[in-house]
Amino acid sequence: MYALEFKFMRVYNSKNYTKRTVELFRFTIQCNSSPSEGSSCDLSTSLLESVVISMNVSKKGFHRELIYNIQYDPTPQDVRVLLIQRVPSGMYMDAYQLASLREDTGLQVLLDSKVDLEAPAYVSPGFSAFIYLTSDPVSSGHLQTRVPIHGRYHRPSSTIRGWETVEIDYPRLMIRTEGCETLLPSPPHTIVEASCTFDNLNTCSWLEIRRSQALDPVSLKLPVGGFSDVVPVCAGTLLVTLLCSCLLSGAIWKYGVFEPL
Repeated sequence: MYALEFKFMRVYNSKNYTKRTVELFRFTIQCNSSPSEGSSCDLSTSLLESVVISMNVSKKGFHRELIYNIQYDPTPQDVRVLLIQRVPSGMYMDAYQLASLREDTGLQVLLDSKVDLEAPAYVSPGFSAFIYLTSDPVSSGHLQTRVPIHGRYHRPSSTIRGWETVEIDYPRLMIRTEGCETLLPSPPHTIVEASCTFDNLNTCSWLEIRRSQALDPVSLKLPVGGFSDVVPVCAGTLLVTLLCSCLLSGAIWKYGVFEPL
């Protein structure tokens, strides 16, 4: 067996936002090897061929939701899905919000780096989010999750106000079944070693689903201010500040109680 491995990666747990260096992701390329008896298993061809993913964006403005739907043929096996979503520099996910949703709804999302919530798009790097989904016996063959995502401020336009288009690529889709320690290769799909669960304590074999045709990215538009707004905005802000100061000073002078020194 020939293996090329990338083991250690810095990961921030959205539950407590603490940094841990763990073995999160490892690629393994196998060649001319035989599986060990009793620990290897195979995913059915019908299951792999039936897997379909869709991604949509809901809500408007700077605060959106990514909605993922994964469909597959119902199976008695406990199916686990891992989505690796690349988030562009024009968007971000809030680790504190994800931690709250983890407690309230069970949403399981890991971020691969610390995210600056206040930085504008033109100084922010992109990052990856690891989204874990588990099959539900009530809705066998269908998984859905909603992940909040937010737009960053973009560089103002030199002319008039407009819109900035941000494209979000489809995530990498990986699948495995509970109790299966080692997956057998199933070309054209690729075996990947990745963290088993959101808790990030150990690794498992996942089968990355390779699509025959690339899916078009999802695009959304964010409002962008213009430099032509600088003068009226500054003038309005100054006028409101002066007006409020005068009203406040008048109220203090009229109703205030002043004691002699």
